[in-house]
Amino acid sequence: MASLKITKKHHKRLNNPFPRPPKTFPLIHGSLFFNHRALPAEQIFRVGKDFWLSWSSIHGGYLSISHHSQPTRSIWSTVPGQAFVSAAIADTEAEESRGSFVIKDTNAHLICNHQYIDEIRVVNQSEFADDNYHDSPFGFWSMDKKPDFKDTHFPALLITGWVFCQKKKKKQQEQFQLEKLIIHGAVDLEMEGHSISAARYWVLFDQKNSDQIGFEVKFGKPNFQLHPRASTKVPRGLKGFRWRLGRLRKRLEWFWSLSRPRGFIAVIRSEDETEDEKAREFPEFNRVFMTYASDRDEKFYGFGEQFSYMEFKGRRVPIFVQEQGIGRGDQPVTLAANLVSYRAGGDWSTTYAPSPFYITSKMKSLYLEGYSYSVFDLTRLDRVQIKTHGDSLQGRLLNGNSPTDLIEKFTETIGRPPELPNWIISGAVVGMQGGTEAVCHVWDKLKDYDVPISAFWLQDWVGQRKTVIGSQLWWNWEVDTDQYRGWQQLVKDLGSEDIKVMTYCNPCLAPVYTKLNRRRNLFEEAKKLDILVKYKNGETYMIPNTAFDVGMLDLTHPDASCWFKQILQEMVDDGVRGWMADFGEGLPLDASLYSGEDPVSAHNRYPELWARINREFVEEWKSTHFSEDKDTEETLVFFMRAGFRESPKWSMLFWEGDQMVSWQANDGIKSAVVGLLSSGLSGYALNHSDIGGYCAVPIIKYQRSEELLLRWMELNAFTTVFRTHEGNRPSSNRQFYSNTHTLSHFARFAKVYKAWKFYRIQLVKEAAQKGLPVCRHLFLHFAKDERVHSLTYQQFLVGTEILVVPVLDKGKKVVKVYFPLGESCSWQHIWTGKQFDRQGSEISVEAPVGYPAIFVKSGSPIGKTFLKNLSDLGVL
Repeated sequence: MASLKITKKHHKRLNNPFPRPPKTFPLIHGSLFFNHRALPAEQIFRVGKDFWLSWSSIHGGYLSISHHSQPTRSIWSTVPGQAFVSAAIADTEAEESRGSFVIKDTNAHLICNHQYIDEIRVVNQSEFADDNYHDSPFGFWSMDKKPDFKDTHFPALLITGWVFCQKKKKKQQEQFQLEKLIIHGAVDLEMEGHSISAARYWVLFDQKNSDQIGFEVKFGKPNFQLHPRASTKVPRGLKGFRWRLGRLRKRLEWFWSLSRPRGFIAVIRSEDETEDEKAREFPEFNRVFMTYASDRDEKFYGFGEQFSYMEFKGRRVPIFVQEQGIGRGDQPVTLAANLVSYRAGGDWSTTYAPSPFYITSKMKSLYLEGYSYSVFDLTRLDRVQIKTHGDSLQGRLLNGNSPTDLIEKFTETIGRPPELPNWIISGAVVGMQGGTEAVCHVWDKLKDYDVPISAFWLQDWVGQRKTVIGSQLWWNWEVDTDQYRGWQQLVKDLGSEDIKVMTYCNPCLAPVYTKLNRRRNLFEEAKKLDILVKYKNGETYMIPNTAFDVGMLDLTHPDASCWFKQILQEMVDDGVRGWMADFGEGLPLDASLYSGEDPVSAHNRYPELWARINREFVEEWKSTHFSEDKDTEETLVFFMRAGFRESPKWSMLFWEGDQMVSWQANDGIKSAVVGLLSSGLSGYALNHSDIGGYCAVPIIKYQRSEELLLRWMELNAFTTVFRTHEGNRPSSNRQFYSNTHTLSHFARFAKVYKAWKFYRIQLVKEAAQKGLPVCRHLFLHFAKDERVHSLTYQQFLVGTEILVVPVLDKGKKVVKVYFPLGESCSWQHIWTGKQFDRQGSEISVEAPVGYPAIFVKSGSPIGKTFLKNLSDLGVL
């Protein structure tokens, strides 16, 4: 039986600074066979009202799906002659360390990589009647699970058959098992000197709406769990193939043992393990693979919030929520982080908010449903292989004609954010710490510089504690009245100037026995209510977090939601109008949950549950404070960093987490641009980053410089929210209030941000209505321009009317600007008024500090209004 081993590395010190990539399956190859008697040479099947699936036997057989609007354009097809579904049984090893996770494939016990198609048939709704759904179609569902077809447009299409692998016979008893297999209606799986391990599979395609077709892949148990329906005998040609395959495999096994790439696993072939012993275990598959064709020049975008790359062809992309890491490959900080804390440095693929979704340059799009760990293998130019942990795989294919069209159709299903209230996008959100006096002191400075302010965000409202690593927050979500004396008066005073107060919370609670001025001990309250995540033995799961351990709310427990909403209510009753809903990415993989669900799958679902609780509270509060026709300017706002596929439906706003205070590509200012744009392609329409970055490591000279801070201000003046953060070590970083230069620059770009508020309001509405991001990679509107596909952080669009080319390198004062093909208009430089009308050209433009390269479409009403507002605010 396959095993799951979870290893905790929380307290491991002096680690390998260059950890190996996790072991994983190589791309699985297998051949496709089909029932010549049952399947014609070519046939077109109708799926629902709008889709067609074509079958062709040429080149070994393949499938292709198209939409009726463009019947000659395939939106998904298989590789001719190659298996498109396969399955395996393998051991899993997971390592966990303070929010960082790595999941490994270790021993592969069985890989059924070859596929036989027995039948392709149209299935009508009558075949799923309530009285016989468990018998039809042919074992696709277990008898205890009734199918849900409320979104299905019939007819559906069902493909049935076998996946199998060839194995050398070790004992004569295997002959009995093969005879048993044949008696139960299997294909003829016997050949001299060899045997076949096989399992039944079912692939269902069903139309979900006018532009989405669902797919679901299920498997029976290998060899011994067969449905009692006779199946057609395999043609003689398949027997001959098995004999040739056996000879070829013998020749290749020795070579494979020498040439197998590091990081890949091999199949176990224990000589002292008999087939009878395996048979008694009745194992189920725990790896499912789906393989399909890709054009060699096809580009892949999306996969959630990704920080290192925009385009992923040639890479293997894991989809798992976790800490993004410290450095993520940038040196020397990644080395240092890995050395002192196991895999704390992360790598190019680690992210808080992944999504099993992509869009390609060929206008193809797919997303997976469910929450299982999955990997998209794009390492082969001619194909894609998706691997998911579990015994089934579900998802949808999307039909669309442009990237914006596909994003709109994707978010129509998974959900879109609500419109933000105007107050959060009207001026600067000032991130501060230090207590009432510190806030009032900085507030006075900002008044002197006439800075437009939306809110003060006070993350240390709960007070600070001294730990071995410095000053940290008390994770006990109530105001610390020593830190913030006269809290309610401070909130009232700021409110009198139309400035909101925002705070901080997360779904974890720390014991506060040593906090003398506490009013409540929320950790103890939650523990008594039995709403914290537990160990398997029923004890409260204490999760290491830097210098202290915390309990984590079990968000599958119905009482947890009600209890935490009461905490938020007390916060809001004091006048708070927004908060950072931090974390959500750290659910332990060996936890015991109230729902009883698998914690590995629940891990990816947890950030959605966390967002949902916060959003439900916002909507409930809104419903009791505003009528439908009343202005909702006082509406609450929360923002998050952790997320999964459907988080945009629940979260109101995102931020990108904890970038380094550096110029580097994988975890510095450049990565903030990549994360902003990649997330926008994945449904995270409203996003932003901390101005100046967050993570400083003074011991290796990672400190926020003044130049970096100023350039980050220029960048974030063109994102959804303009918010500062002092960082993890405020005294080591330059701040917006450090001197007159930083203050005047901050004031200048807060006004630049204010100058396009009118357009930002339009774009936020568009995000709520269509799911389109405020900040956009040029691919969204210039997909046919090949040069655009090579762009990552160099430039981006705000909506369609503003082109931003930020300065992202130290000491740089000139940038290269690319003006894409496809627009008939010219672009106007906002500082000089110079026009650029040469499409497809790259031009060098001066961009000294304070004058980043910003362009508007010439003659655009949006551009004209923006320029006028800049002039009225004294910026131009």
